[in-house]
Amino acid sequence: MRKARSLLAAGLACLVLPFAAPTAEASTPIDKRLSFTCPFPLIGLQKLDVEVKASFEVPSAPGGTFTTTDLSVAVTVPDKSTRGLALVGAASIEGTASAGVTLANGALTLPLALPLTVAKTAVPPSGEFTTQAAGSVPPVRLPNAGKTTVAIGDFSTRLTPKKADGSFTGLGSFTSDCTLDPGQDPVLLSFDLGSTQTSYEYGVTGTTTLKALGATAPVTGSLAVPAAGTAFDGTRAEFKVLGFVPGTADLRFGPDGPQTGELTGDGFVVHANLALVVPQVTLFGLPVADAGCRASTPIPVDLRTGRGFALASGGPVSGEYTIPPLTGCGAFTAYLSSLVQGPGNAFALTLTAR
Repeated sequence: MRKARSLLAAGLACLVLPFAAPTAEASTPIDKRLSFTCPFPLIGLQKLDVEVKASFEVPSAPGGTFTTTDLSVAVTVPDKSTRGLALVGAASIEGTASAGVTLANGALTLPLALPLTVAKTAVPPSGEFTTQAAGSVPPVRLPNAGKTTVAIGDFSTRLTPKKADGSFTGLGSFTSDCTLDPGQDPVLLSFDLGSTQTSYEYGVTGTTTLKALGATAPVTGSLAVPAAGTAFDGTRAEFKVLGFVPGTADLRFGPDGPQTGELTGDGFVVHANLALVVPQVTLFGLPVADAGCRASTPIPVDLRTGRGFALASGGPVSGEYTIPPLTGCGAFTAYLSSLVQGPGNAFALTLTAR
């Protein structure tokens, strides 16, 4: 069995990428944050922020057992709900919950209702507060090879607010059936059970933000991991100097030396060194840089896949970088360097599997 404590979040690059495979015991904690809408007595519908944590043991082959441990759910109760509870004299709240989870393993789709105990929690007179719920999950045998996912759905709570002396409030015990707000990725875990696939190809789209210039440029390209990939395509940033002088800068990012990285669950992180060439810069439409204009040193950047990334389909990737002084730009080298160099630049990319 290989251990994986959440397989959400990781990295990428458009370069030659020798990757280190995860060890059999590699583990990463799940920390999934979602929002739900829940009805409450007296105050109606409320939006709650929910954090789900768990640890998974994933079988190495079909027929093995999938186990979940350390399942916990933290719910942030908003100020309006706090005031409503305080209004009826609640000093604490406790209860039970049932979280809806769907396990999909090839042709098998298994809905699960996971019982949770909501720990007794003090209710402040106002402001947010957080309740903690925990529970155990029975092991599940996974019979099929292929993509396997664990996704969270709606949940239901049965809550009992109590006064400081332990007696019930006028609300008694109430049930709140909460629904997952739309537009979120509900997948807690995604992996290929028994998969022999070892390489992946992606198309790349997105942007790079150049902080000093106050500009954003589109980024396109392609990527193959862990085999050789391609550099980003050339792009152009449009900017204004002093807020009114129009300018453009052509940008070409490419690999500079060997790249390294690690697979991290269903994604990866890439440690890249980039060469930046700026073959043309214009101000007022006039060229002001020689064709040999470039960054004076390689640019290190760690590119990481983000929440919702999956090796089989792709997803978000990001990374920050610092632009060093420019060189080879001709008579305006020092001035052009002052326009572009500095930290806080960023890639915000999306990979699409091919």
